[in-house]
Amino acid sequence: MEIKNVLIAGGGMMGKNIAFVFSSNPAYDITVYDLFPTDVYAGIRKNTEPLGLPEEELEARLSRISFTTDLDSDLIKKADLVIEAVFEDMKVKRETFAKLEERCRPDTIFCTNTSVMSPSEISAELKYRERFVGTHFWNPGHLIPLVEVVKSDATSDETANTVMEVLAAVGKEPVLCKKDVPGFIANRMQHALWREAISIVENGIADAATVDKAVKYSFGLRLPQLGPIENADMVGLDLTYNIHDYILQHLEDSHKPSPLLTKLREEGKLGFKSGEGFQSWTPEQIAESNAALNEYLVRMLKNN
Repeated sequence: MEIKNVLIAGGGMMGKNIAFVFSSNPAYDITVYDLFPTDVYAGIRKNTEPLGLPEEELEARLSRISFTTDLDSDLIKKADLVIEAVFEDMKVKRETFAKLEERCRPDTIFCTNTSVMSPSEISAELKYRERFVGTHFWNPGHLIPLVEVVKSDATSDETANTVMEVLAAVGKEPVLCKKDVPGFIANRMQHALWREAISIVENGIADAATVDKAVKYSFGLRLPQLGPIENADMVGLDLTYNIHDYILQHLEDSHKPSPLLTKLREEGKLGFKSGEGFQSWTPEQIAESNAALNEYLVRMLKNN
């Protein structure tokens, strides 16, 4: 089916950023729906300041975005594709889609933007489950190219392929997760790394700052260009096998959160939000870290 009218259900930070992403393609008319009045346009302007877009380009993109608090608006009813970006709460997500299904066409494609929740579970009570798919935009949604398209236990190939095409048409790098599993693709790998990193600190092998430095100045540098599977093929699967045969038995394989992580959490040492976690953080260091990340992402985006 042809996609022209895109509805973003939820006008928070992720919803605003996703609307901005779709505004890059003039083929799409975008509507943001939220229960409460919100200045979507001011929010987008603030979020996209680091991009340094010319004012005329930004104005043109904002002109493609409408906003409504009326669930019975024609802007809702004519949607070809819906991307839900409400709170990470199963009940709220299910209720949102139930209301949308009452108002949208039977062939409208429904997408849920969730980083952890099962698309199969979210869509379990819908009538037309074959047209439902997960779309995990990574935060910040307008700066990180990846979107994981996650098939539920009922998603049709046609639905998944259409969503992949639409995301590519707005400059994203969509990847297909063929099975609805916890963590999807990227978070499974990310947290496997975090588990080992925390274990190294917990066991006194290296301190937290050293662990981060070891990643940043070694394999972390090549990850944007060379993924782990290609890297394995590059060095040879015989060498990869020999390394794994030796080292895997020594790696962290706990199925529970680290005792050190548990202890820090219980002591209220929560990282940036408390000023202390694995390391201590001043307000200035926190601001510097956040700013440096945004600047890095913008540079990467502009170089692609």
